[in-house]
Amino acid sequence: MVLIKIITDETFMISTDPLFYLAAVPAILLTGVSKSGFGGIALFAVPIMALVISPIEAAAIVLPLLLMMDAMGFYAWRGKAHWGHLRAMLPGAVVGVIIGMLTATYVSAEQVRLFVGVLAVAFVLYQYLPRSKGMILDKKPRIVEGSLAGTFAGFTSYIAHAGSPPYHMYIIPKGLDKVSFAATGTYFFTLVNGLKFPAYIYSGQLTLDIGIQALVLAPLVPIGVYSGLWLNKKLDHALFYKIVYGSVFVIGLKLIGDSLFP
Repeated sequence: MVLIKIITDETFMISTDPLFYLAAVPAILLTGVSKSGFGGIALFAVPIMALVISPIEAAAIVLPLLLMMDAMGFYAWRGKAHWGHLRAMLPGAVVGVIIGMLTATYVSAEQVRLFVGVLAVAFVLYQYLPRSKGMILDKKPRIVEGSLAGTFAGFTSYIAHAGSPPYHMYIIPKGLDKVSFAATGTYFFTLVNGLKFPAYIYSGQLTLDIGIQALVLAPLVPIGVYSGLWLNKKLDHALFYKIVYGSVFVIGLKLIGDSLFP
């Protein structure tokens, strides 16, 4: 870390550790790529960065960058989301964010690192579970199921920006068309991330130093998004996901090992 002075004569801490950027750069690029048709891989940013910094700090750095991407997506998909499903999930998401805030505040960084590692490994394994060829669709919004999914999505999103699995477990069987599916997901996580922002500040997780560090990484956001657009055209999706999932599986195991055997 290095002390630097900004125009206001305030002093801020900015990381100069090469290992930090070795983890942060691919993490933020992957987050940008996820916004260009490779959904789900945004949750890998925190596990990657947690290799070199606290997972709580990693989540705080990533949040402002996610909000930048969310704002663009929210505008692009305006008016196309399914508000019935959003109303079913958002109250639970508020509860999940509050639980996540209390968890992140009162547990140690090592415990959060263990949780993030287990979550990363579990998500990768989930991708390779056998799927039924036929899916029973239930298109109606369901308050109970939506609230449960929203609570788990809000909680895992707060801890590690990893709300995608519980969200998709609820929304996929609804059989939404592609536009409504993409718009509803964008709206949900934009609103959840918006809820997390004041919670991160209130809990002391998101400080001015963290915000400045996120600003340093902000130029990677459009690079990641446009890289995702290019990869969508050039790279086989199955190969890309195999590479990412394999890497994150190993990272998750390392986080678990580091937590249990420091």
